[in-house]
Amino acid sequence: MADNGLLAHQRQAMIAELVRRSGAVRVAELVEQLGVSDMTVRRDLDALERSGVVKKVHGGAVAASGTAIDEPGFEAKSALESAAKAAVAEAAATLVEPGSVVAVAAGTTAYAVAARLLHVPRLTVVTNSLPVAELIRSTDEEPPAGAPTLLLTGGSPTPSAALVGPLADQAIRSLHVDLLILGAHGVGEKAGLTTPNLAEAQTNRALIASARRVAVVADHTKWGVVALSGFAALDEIDVFVTDSGLQVHARTALAETVGELVVAPVPED
Repeated sequence: MADNGLLAHQRQAMIAELVRRSGAVRVAELVEQLGVSDMTVRRDLDALERSGVVKKVHGGAVAASGTAIDEPGFEAKSALESAAKAAVAEAAATLVEPGSVVAVAAGTTAYAVAARLLHVPRLTVVTNSLPVAELIRSTDEEPPAGAPTLLLTGGSPTPSAALVGPLADQAIRSLHVDLLILGAHGVGEKAGLTTPNLAEAQTNRALIASARRVAVVADHTKWGVVALSGFAALDEIDVFVTDSGLQVHARTALAETVGELVVAPVPED
């Protein structure tokens, strides 16, 4: 691919601005937008990472601020680790049984699981996620036969499109679900599951208390990330579903603590 004439510092300034505005960028999108090669984009990301502007992730980069209160929006997170999320979602979807009541919490990995549940017969889905609700809700006057029944918790939306707060918590506490599909902003051996949003942490605790089984879905990049508020210890998790990019020491720590560890293989690019 021919270079579009931009100097390296000009490209990197453009990339930094894109990351600042959206929270994340993908290599493929930068290649198209900047008119340069994949290798050139990756060199620019390397330079920006060395400068502390971005943090490289599989397939792109995210803002490198890394504070415990940063909360990227749903769209920004959707672009990250798509192959790993897909692998995790495929494995987690097999845990859902026909005719059961499943709660799907907010987050992009949980959303990916929900997308694979649309044809599970006689399913009831409880969610505090606006994107999950929109995914499941039929736009037709009559929903297709066998479509999941949707129960939306209500509450106030967060930047990650989660409904949280007293209304959500009250609704959730009145329910009993067979399985909870739960994501996390960060996962740590000591910190457990964490999120930057205090209200979302409280709502997640209510979801956990309502569930007979808790399945956490988190790709390998979540390990070692500690956000402001913890909402569950690792020993509260019945099934932890992650991808094959997770390092060996993290797998060992999880296997010794959670009820069951599922490691989903990620296809090679």
